[in-house]
Amino acid sequence: MTELAGECLVVQLGRTDYHAALALQQRVRDAREIDLIGDTLLLLEHDAVLTRGRRSTAEELPRGEQWYAEQGIEIVDVDRGGRVTYHGPGQLVGYPIVRSADVVAHVRALEQLIIGVLAGQGIEARARTDEGADFTGVWVEDRKIASIGVHLRRSITTHGFSINVAMDMEPWQWIVPCGLAATITSIEQESGSTPTAAQFADQLAAAWAAQQGAALLQVSPQQLSELIAPADTALG
Repeated sequence: MTELAGECLVVQLGRTDYHAALALQQRVRDAREIDLIGDTLLLLEHDAVLTRGRRSTAEELPRGEQWYAEQGIEIVDVDRGGRVTYHGPGQLVGYPIVRSADVVAHVRALEQLIIGVLAGQGIEARARTDEGADFTGVWVEDRKIASIGVHLRRSITTHGFSINVAMDMEPWQWIVPCGLAATITSIEQESGSTPTAAQFADQLAAAWAAQQGAALLQVSPQQLSELIAPADTALG
């Protein structure tokens, strides 16, 4: 175990292709599994993409896959929990790759993390855990502002959360998000302010490290690649 195993790493990736981010998550997970690094949070934005979790159904994409392709929106099947969700510019996506013995507790902690950070924006948000799995995430009254879906392998998490900061909301109307006929909202709509996803990322990173009870270490994408390279070699 290196001394980095006691640090919370945060990496801000900026706009990142979904497949590239997925591959990076897998590399970071492998490094975390052998304690090469400590718990790590990847923060980024995606180009327009729809992802389908393990519980997704065809009805959640009512316009048909060809129609979404014509809009330039790729559909990707992933191994996280949950149903269909949308990612696009102006949405902050977070992938916490952490060691966890309890995936439900991990999800609940992410909800509380986001609720706390939104409070700092003057937004009163809540969890709806008592209403069923489809209500996982963070809500402002009955409007959904953040989605959560994770995967656990060998006690290491991948995937994570997305928070609508200031983005084009129209694509949400083209799907049945998380299998619910729910109104989707954003920080911009709820607060009237227009922070960028990158600006909001700084606040969330600090709050995440505090929740983890560990020191925050910001590293660049290049530094992260160098840190996890030995895991690539070990598995190669």
